[in-house]
Amino acid sequence: MGRIAAIIGGAAILTLVVLALLVNHYRDNAIEYKQQRDDKAEELNLANATIGDIQVRQREVAALDEKYTKGLADAKKQLDDLQRCVSSGKCGLRINAKCPANGTASATGLDDAASPRLTHSAERDYFTLRERIATVTGQLIGLQDYVRQQCLK
Repeated sequence: MGRIAAIIGGAAILTLVVLALLVNHYRDNAIEYKQQRDDKAEELNLANATIGDIQVRQREVAALDEKYTKGLADAKKQLDDLQRCVSSGKCGLRINAKCPANGTASATGLDDAASPRLTHSAERDYFTLRERIATVTGQLIGLQDYVRQQCLK
């Protein structure tokens, strides 16, 4: 009977040792998996924060783009309206010029018959230049605003 008790006792101890090793193995796995889970959760939170920041910036950039695109369109419309007004004769361009006497002497105090005027090509070039100045100015202001609001954040 003593031998059977020793075998049962040895088997119980062996079972306890094996169970302790298994528990320790699964405990280590659980700790490792928990650490991996926490690391991945942190990475996911960081990725979500980055995505949120990018979405906010995209909305801000779209608003800036819309604002300055509308400004450029308004400036172009205003310039087109002015050009139509000048072309129709309702408005005139003021220029600082003197009319030559055309080789004829005129009485003092009398105006020449013709007033100073730009040629058609000079008038067209004037409006082209004005349009380009308005476009570049609008683009430059928009880019400066973009740099201040987006790049320097």
